[in-house]
Amino acid sequence: MAELRNCPVCQEFFNYTGLREVCHNCAQKEEDMYQVVYRFLRKRENRAANVDRIVEATGVDREMLYKWVRKGRLHPAVFPSLGYPCDNCGRLTSTGKLCDKCQGELKSELRTFEAAQEFRNDIKRRDRTTYLSDKK
Repeated sequence: MAELRNCPVCQEFFNYTGLREVCHNCAQKEEDMYQVVYRFLRKRENRAANVDRIVEATGVDREMLYKWVRKGRLHPAVFPSLGYPCDNCGRLTSTGKLCDKCQGELKSELRTFEAAQEFRNDIKRRDRTTYLSDKK
């Protein structure tokens, strides 16, 4: 069932059905901008263009470009200089929410935490020894 919402771009009312976050007019404008960017990137000399170059040449908003890469509309495998910011450090990445460096740091911290947890559990097990008394 549709829900009445305000478009975050133009503040007009629209029926939100879960497919688009913006109204029909703004979605059409986004699609037109996407076509401009895609035509720009399809040219052989522009395939390796970075985000700054694409924004400068096409006039598209940087956040919109990141959104298209995140959603998979522009594939970093085809356009190698594209990406979106890591949620932790802001460095460009092409998969997931974290860049490779932040993923490595997080995995390292998790391994350290698990090792410390195991060490604490071993100490608790050792301290639970029982002593039997000699009753005669």
